[in-house]
Amino acid sequence: MSRARTPTLDAGTRFGPSGPARSREVPGVTDSGRVLTPNRWLHRYARLLVAATLILVAAGGMVTSTGSGLSVPDWPTTYGYSMFSFPFSRMVGGIVYEHGHRLIATTVGILTIGLVIWLFRAEPRRWVRRLGLAALGVVILQGVLGGITVLLLLPDAVSISHAGLAQIFFCLTVTLALVTSPTWMQPAREIVDDAQLRRRLVLLAGLVYTQILVGATMRHTGAGLAIPDFPLAFGRLIPPDWTGPIAIHFAHRLGAVIVTVAALTAAAHIWKHQADRPEFVRPAWLLVLLVAVQVSLGALVILTGKQPVINTLHVATGAAVLGTALVLALRAFRISFADVESSHGQHEGQRAEGKGQR
Repeated sequence: MSRARTPTLDAGTRFGPSGPARSREVPGVTDSGRVLTPNRWLHRYARLLVAATLILVAAGGMVTSTGSGLSVPDWPTTYGYSMFSFPFSRMVGGIVYEHGHRLIATTVGILTIGLVIWLFRAEPRRWVRRLGLAALGVVILQGVLGGITVLLLLPDAVSISHAGLAQIFFCLTVTLALVTSPTWMQPAREIVDDAQLRRRLVLLAGLVYTQILVGATMRHTGAGLAIPDFPLAFGRLIPPDWTGPIAIHFAHRLGAVIVTVAALTAAAHIWKHQADRPEFVRPAWLLVLLVAVQVSLGALVILTGKQPVINTLHVATGAAVLGTALVLALRAFRISFADVESSHGQHEGQRAEGKGQR
């Protein structure tokens, strides 16, 4: 869909960037047929979970960056102590990072349980409740993977899976925070139906997640400094010699270029075709800013010899890029969610009417 000033063909139809594009009002009903009423405190709680999860991702990055993964060799206990009874006086060196990571992870798990309970008590949309249950299942699996990682002495495959699943859980929390927001549940404007934008944003989100997985592989296989110079590779554009670590490292650099191009083209599309839609324009600017910061941090990771704080910020910013791309993609697909909610509402309404007649 193009800017609002584009002439309409008929009611509810506008020209998009590649031809006519639909534009319809959000039905604003639940799968029980009731009008959606935003629960602002539920939404704020979901946002708190997003922030806590981002802190958890950063804490996990700090564990890897400082090589503290086996500072606490047992699990689920910490040197024989239960999770919350370990003496703070013994939290020194790498134990600070590893045990701190466990404490934050436990807190995120408790917050997730609280969100699921709240969703089942206050959220009328069945698919949102199920999404909350999925998030709970993922965070439980994530905790088990973290324990297996320690017990099996940090095998690469499990560690990489642990990092990748963390990003999936983060995406679930971002989605829950978005779909419980007042602007999602009761938007004041027509829904954008821009197929080209949807394709661009799905591609972008997929590329960012793939890049994060390559980065996790690079960190956990010790390939972070396999190419020690930047922006060149051993003084050349292409490495003159190849090993497994060099290939992984170079793939991550190449992925950064691809993600940057995809982000810029998606943002340019938004600025050109959705310039009057702040719900797209503002995240697009944030996306470009985060990508610029992420590329700069990636360069600094190499130039500083993997300084732990910079390396950790690189991990956390990568998650923020993924979350921003996801928000844009979900908003671009808002019309599909509207169709689902509308069909559910009609179905449930028919069932309720049938029961009333009986």
